[in-house]
Amino acid sequence: MVQRFDVGARLSEMAIHNGVVYLAGQIPEDPKLGIEGQTREVLQAIDRLLARAGTDKSKLLMVQIFMVDLADFEGMNRVWDAWVVPGHTPPRATVQANLASPKWRIEVVATAAV
Repeated sequence: MVQRFDVGARLSEMAIHNGVVYLAGQIPEDPKLGIEGQTREVLQAIDRLLARAGTDKSKLLMVQIFMVDLADFEGMNRVWDAWVVPGHTPPRATVQANLASPKWRIEVVATAAV
């Protein structure tokens, strides 16, 4: 069985199947913020979705980070390092990419165990 959450015409925010939760790409709510603020907002959104799924960031299986400018890498990592659970850091990829809105500096896709 597949459970879908916040289903829209184009995408669902989250799906759960066989004990794994898949999140859609999470973007910042306030695009006026710098990279640290945008990263903080995105990670908070991930926390909220994982809680709805009955899990948390200590059970992350994989994270993919898309950034407009890799010059923001250090600032993003400062927020990331404060957020992740020591001893439970997930596999991660960080790539430079054009995002759907030029106002976003970051988008994060995450998968976690329930």
